[in-house]
Amino acid sequence: MSKMTPLLERNEQFARNYTPVPLAPPTAQVIVVTCLDHRVDPARVLGLELGDAPVIRNAGGRVTQAVIDDIAYLGYLAEQLVGGQGVPDTLFEVAVIHHTQCGTGFLADPGFRRRTAEATGLSESTLEASVVVDPDTTVKADVERLLTSPLLTLKISVSGHVYDIATGRVTTTLDARHPRAA
Repeated sequence: MSKMTPLLERNEQFARNYTPVPLAPPTAQVIVVTCLDHRVDPARVLGLELGDAPVIRNAGGRVTQAVIDDIAYLGYLAEQLVGGQGVPDTLFEVAVIHHTQCGTGFLADPGFRRRTAEATGLSESTLEASVVVDPDTTVKADVERLLTSPLLTLKISVSGHVYDIATGRVTTTLDARHPRAA
């Protein structure tokens, strides 16, 4: 039996009452960028339902070039889906959420980072860029990276938050702001 078997059984239960959600801008008008840590489930933590918000996850929830590319595409797609007419001033908010006790903190140790690079083939600089030791600091850096990206539409806003693993609470570190005009 595969480890997926019980999950597929749960999916069968889910599918029994499933109603498809049409392709449209997210109903919560939010895109969540967060960590892939199994203790951080944005649907549960934020009470999201299908169609509420796209969720982009990676190690540390860091804003990488791939994340910027995805958000740029989603911004363009959202503009197209609303038909270009009556496009609101803000299509959606990008909520960057880092968390306490992040496993990427191990990568702050140069020896561990070097061994990880050797074992995985990832560069040490790539691994170092995913480190989250102080989520208040890293979320601010990632919000700034999004706000200064020339690829993103000016019709988005970006906010920063920290999820506390010990309490289950999400606190706002940076209120939503719009990118600066280029």
